[in-house]
Amino acid sequence: MYTINEVATACNISAHTIRFYDKEGLLPFITRNSTRKRQFSEADLEVIKLICCLRNSGMQVKEIKQYIDLCMQGKETAPVRRELLIDHRKAILRQIDDYKKNLNIVDLKIAFYDSYIAAPHAGYDPMKFMLENKKS
Repeated sequence: MYTINEVATACNISAHTIRFYDKEGLLPFITRNSTRKRQFSEADLEVIKLICCLRNSGMQVKEIKQYIDLCMQGKETAPVRRELLIDHRKAILRQIDDYKKNLNIVDLKIAFYDSYIAAPHAGYDPMKFMLENKKS
């Protein structure tokens, strides 16, 4: 069994975050020892890692709670959980696409500064440079 601090370290989150997740109903499976301290099994740790993954990839707490509630209902909810994760995957792919577009703009700006720093007397027209070097 793991303590809250051990789980926090393993998941790279704070104990406060774990308490928050518990308060929000994301950890209904957690047991407590005789002194009422939370104790976590290996399986609990894996679920918390999944919760962190979902949260870090943009899923809202209420959606994670819905997912956990479905998990607690049993295997008959597997198709619904699968659809929830498919929808989340689509959202992640949209985020990746947005990041790629933003990265392209930042790369253009860096290329402009590289060019300008190499030849500062050649002119300083960042918009012209970006338009001429824009990637499709």
